[in-house]
This record gives sequence, structure tokens and C-alpha cells, in this order.
Amino acid sequence: MSKEKMKAYWKENLKYLAILLSIWFLVSYVFGIFLVDQLNTIRFAGFKLGFWFAQQGSMYVFVILIVVYVKLMNKLDKKYGVDE
Repeated sequence: MSKEKMKAYWKENLKYLAILLSIWFLVSYVFGIFLVDQLNTIRFAGFKLGFWFAQQGSMYVFVILIVVYVKLMNKLDKKYGVDE
């Protein structure tokens, strides 16, 4: 792989990481800590939404983000010809 392709590959990879980590930060830190009082006014599956995000939601979102990252990286690997 040429140096330009390697740079483009890593640039796209870092873009994916920045987006996914921002989503993770938003869900786990902002929703679970900063906005917990506002979210607690809403109920989800019988629990206050702020409590749910702090206890369960952030873990579910984290697992979903891992699956999304794997799919994105498989697609990116194929695009740049580095798939196995």
C-alpha cells in the first residue's frame, strides 16, 4: 500500500473513532451524569431514564458501538485492500 493510501486509511479510521467516542461520551457522561435530573422526568421500561442511562444504557450503547466499529473497519479494510 502506498504512503498516500496509508495516510488516507488512518485519517478515515481516526474520523470513525472520533465520531464513535463522541457518541460514547455523550451517552455515558453527559446523559448519565450531567443530564440525569432532566432525564429522570421520563420513564423507560418502568425506570427513570437518567437512572437507566447511568446503569444500563451506557453499556448497551458501548456494545453497539463496538459492533458498528467492527463493521465500519471491515468496510474500510475492503476499500483499501487490506482485508483478510
